[in-house]
Amino acid sequence: MLRLAICLCLALTSPAWADPVRYLLEPDRSTVGFTYTFGADTDDGTMPVTAADLLIDLDTPARSSVDVTVDVRRARTGFFLATEALRGASVLDARSHPTIRFRSTRVVAEGAGARIEGEFTIRGVIRPGTLSAQFFRQQGTEAGDRDRLSIYLTGAINRSEFGATGFPDEVGDRVELRILARIRRADG
Repeated sequence: MLRLAICLCLALTSPAWADPVRYLLEPDRSTVGFTYTFGADTDDGTMPVTAADLLIDLDTPARSSVDVTVDVRRARTGFFLATEALRGASVLDARSHPTIRFRSTRVVAEGAGARIEGEFTIRGVIRPGTLSAQFFRQQGTEAGDRDRLSIYLTGAINRSEFGATGFPDEVGDRVELRILARIRRADG
C-alpha cells in the first residue's frame, strides 16, 4: 500500500494558508489495512472507513484534528475463517461494537509529515495511541494544489489492551496499521 501511495502522490508545496481547512473523506478510495501474525506467518486485512471529521493545517499541524471511524462488521482478512474469528465476540465483537474510532488529541510536525497522538476506541475501551502521517497530493493534481490529498498513516496497537484477546495461541498481540485516506477540500 505504501508503494501505491508513493506512486499516486507527489510532495506538497504551496504558500501558507491562514486557517485550517476542512476536508471530506473519499470513503470509496480510503481504507484501513492491518497486519497480524498467525502462527509463524503474517496475514493482512482491511476495514472500510465510514466517517471522518478532518480539519487540516499543513503549515501549522498543531491546529489540525482528525476523527475517523471504521466499520468492524465489514472487516476482511486473507481467509474466511480468520475474518469470522476477527469479527467474533472474543476478538473485535462486531455485534456489540460495530465500529472502531481514532480521535486525535495532539498533532505535531515531524519531518515532512506529522505525529498524530490520540485515542483509539476498540470494543468500547479507550486507550492512547500514536499514528505517523505523510501527506501527498493526489495523482493528476498540479504542484501547490492542496484541494485533493492522500494521507498515509502508520502505527500499531496491542489488541489485548482493548480486551480483544481471542485465539492468543494462534494470533499475535501486536497489530500493525496502515491507513490510506483520500480526502478533498470541503469548499473546493
